[in-house]
Amino acid sequence: MSETANRLLTFAVPKGRILDEALPVMARAGVVPESAFHDKADRSLSFACEAADMRIIRVRAFDVATFVAFGAAQVGIVGSDVIEEFNYSELYAPVDLDIGHCRLSVAEPAEGNPAPLGNASHLRVATKYPNITSRHFERQGVQAECVKLNGAMELAPSLGLAGRIVDLVSTGRTLQQNGLVEKERIMDISARLIVNRVALKTDPRVAALVERFRANAVKDAA
Repeated sequence: MSETANRLLTFAVPKGRILDEALPVMARAGVVPESAFHDKADRSLSFACEAADMRIIRVRAFDVATFVAFGAAQVGIVGSDVIEEFNYSELYAPVDLDIGHCRLSVAEPAEGNPAPLGNASHLRVATKYPNITSRHFERQGVQAECVKLNGAMELAPSLGLAGRIVDLVSTGRTLQQNGLVEKERIMDISARLIVNRVALKTDPRVAALVERFRANAVKDAA
């Protein structure tokens, strides 16, 4: 048996909103974590799988992309927002899982709105996505000074930290409750299966796993 076949295949999944939707999709593809994975009190980050040659790691969404890009994990699930933000050349996203739908949008205060973009050449924007945000405003001829926040984005305008925010939006209720309105949609988002490009070429198990996910995606779309 080859050294690759002897090594555990590591599958990275994100904590948070995508995971509950991802688990049934994973199960249909044969990726089923041990029962301890579902224990809310268990703070472990690595779990065994029903498949003896595989383990699952549960990390932050942005870290899923990093683990897979650098080969510490071979396969993972993450939102297309994370893929776009990091733009790792080592990542390949072969399957849209059609879950975790939301959008990445620009929002601003409902009252006392900032100056229109046409009158501004420089903006300060609070976001968890500085790369996407900078590119978005550059296309409009605007230089965006991005203030990196990992949460509580909606507070930035009311506290004078930034005039606008770029954040994930689902129903828009959180924006409304914090006195903000969605002004511009940057991109629609869904969860993707991602793989490390080198692992896809060198480990037949990765290619087989991609095909199982793809087969389920096609079946679900029918």
